[in-house]
Amino acid sequence: MAVRDDVHIVMLDQGTFPPEADLSGPKAPHRITFYNRTAPEQVAERIADADIVITNKVPITRESLQSAPNLKLIAVAATGYDVIDVEACAAQNVLVCNVRDYAYNTVPEHTFALILALRRSVMAYHKSVAAGRWQESGQFCYFDFPINDLSGSTIGIIGDGTIGKAVGNIAQAFGMNVLRAARRGAPPKSDRYLPFEEVLAASDIITLHVPLGPETRGLIDADAFGLMARRPLIINTGRGGLVDEDALCKALISGQISGAGFDVTAVEPIVDGHPFFDLMDRDDFILTPHVAWASREATQVVADQVFGNIDAFLSGKPQNIISVK
Repeated sequence: MAVRDDVHIVMLDQGTFPPEADLSGPKAPHRITFYNRTAPEQVAERIADADIVITNKVPITRESLQSAPNLKLIAVAATGYDVIDVEACAAQNVLVCNVRDYAYNTVPEHTFALILALRRSVMAYHKSVAAGRWQESGQFCYFDFPINDLSGSTIGIIGDGTIGKAVGNIAQAFGMNVLRAARRGAPPKSDRYLPFEEVLAASDIITLHVPLGPETRGLIDADAFGLMARRPLIINTGRGGLVDEDALCKALISGQISGAGFDVTAVEPIVDGHPFFDLMDRDDFILTPHVAWASREATQVVADQVFGNIDAFLSGKPQNIISVK
């Protein structure tokens, strides 16, 4: 794949990186155009002269590709690449690469930040202290909200990749019983796994760490909530579409589950009328704005991998390439 000597790189959503991230670009000679944000209707115009496009969450469609005759590589600044029409890219001889194994610390740590905050009612106690409850109690402490240890509890992990394994390691360090779920509707592939339904029924905490695809979209739905005999916490630092959000709200309000900590939603950012707005005042619900991945350390790893992928491509040795199935 021949690339012009004056390589033009376009980054469509620089704003998805923190200001302190080093985005100086690949080592190879290049010129780079940064856009803080790009709306879908702006994509075609902005990539028209690009040899390489960097995107995190801006979709690249078949229609926008038609405006970019020089395009040879799309470097996704994330592991998930569902925003890219990979079949259209293949038809136009455009390679797509992604970043991998960068969130091995940041996402598991955020997962446990949500778990600990909910299991120990951290937000509820903080708000009550701010409202003057401590002074009113007349004691050195008070017990308005439940507090539960992690040690001895059972965590069900859905997803056994790098992040799922790291979550399991942290859970074991807390003294938790770790269950790993097989795919829904499929028998366990080894004795390390339990049937999906059994994990839902036996867990005090259920945490999601699988990619979003046709098999996993709506993985946790009303039927799944009905199997959760121990009223678990539901933690989602994976992808928003893994959970039926209306069903989650009903499960939390009805008491089928004891709490929920989410970092992701099916549509981001959430829009007016989203059902999660009805949960915002609850002490058993926490929503963070898709920042589990975004420690300073991890975001720099992402940037370095993106530009490393571009250097590899320009040297004739492309890496982390997404193949069309």
